[in-house]
Amino acid sequence: MREDGLLAGSALEEDQTEASLRPKRMEDFVGQDPLKDRLGIMIEAAKSRSETLDHVLLSGPPGLGKTTMAVILANEMEGQLRLTSGPALERPGDLAGELTNLSEGDVFFIDEVHRLPRQVEEVLYSAMEDFKLDIMVGKGPSARSIRLDLPSFTLIGATTRLGKISSPLRDRFGEVGRLDYYPPEDLGLIVVRSASILGVQIDEAGAAIIASRSRGTPRIANRLLRRVRDFSTVRSDGLITAETARDGLLAFEVDEAGLDEVDRAILEAVIDKFGGGPVGLSTVAIAVGEEPETIEDAYEPFLIQKGLLQRTPRGRVVTAAAYEHMQRIPPARLNHQQTLLD
Repeated sequence: MREDGLLAGSALEEDQTEASLRPKRMEDFVGQDPLKDRLGIMIEAAKSRSETLDHVLLSGPPGLGKTTMAVILANEMEGQLRLTSGPALERPGDLAGELTNLSEGDVFFIDEVHRLPRQVEEVLYSAMEDFKLDIMVGKGPSARSIRLDLPSFTLIGATTRLGKISSPLRDRFGEVGRLDYYPPEDLGLIVVRSASILGVQIDEAGAAIIASRSRGTPRIANRLLRRVRDFSTVRSDGLITAETARDGLLAFEVDEAGLDEVDRAILEAVIDKFGGGPVGLSTVAIAVGEEPETIEDAYEPFLIQKGLLQRTPRGRVVTAAAYEHMQRIPPARLNHQQTLLD
């Protein structure tokens, strides 16, 4: 029991630390400049008209700042932020409870909005367009609809799968923006900023090493910074240099390409167990002991971006670069393909 409590306390402390690193204002948000410019124009225009901000749909891989952007939009518009997720809104009544507790100018954030049940999504339509809520009272022949007025609010939807958002819902958002992976220079700035907040001493070279292995993702950059901080506290003098960063990341099994143990397990499974592919996603998931959705959303995009994995109509296939990275000898067919490309 005591051990469970310690684990829960550790997770809570980690969440609180992560929250403390989130930018609170648009000027503190590093990167994503085109999206920031568009949202800045919308914010300034809404304030000039004394209106609420139009609804915004944010898409992109996990960890790029969709929730952080919702926090910033609420702060910029001086409204309260209320957070929920698509899976948590199982019935129309769940959504009605959230909407009727909103106040004028609030920002209502729905994470994983693509996972809203269809019947809940349909209730959301009139709430977004007219700030009205239609509720069915009773059942059978005696059932009747009641329309309630809602305060003007801004809905921020976040999704990792834009293609799964239905057209009627997507069309009701005034802005649909995508957050892309961050270049190393932006991640370096994020690492330096986070280190300052955490009171960690880090030089430019150390920040660059962490940034280069952060998979283009601020959340991962902050997590790696905390782990390197731990390593530096225990094994070094507390200053994170390039050497300390390399040694710390190696201790936590993050290699020079930014791959962690799960990434390498995926590549090893496809290479060693399935001859380099093609192999189905569910088969790979069973081989490495992960959920298919986790592999597809959290791991495959980076492996594909690095040119180590390919999605084909027949399944997943590793590339010659994957064999080289994993220090395996590629089959003759890959050598032949590479020769033709060269």
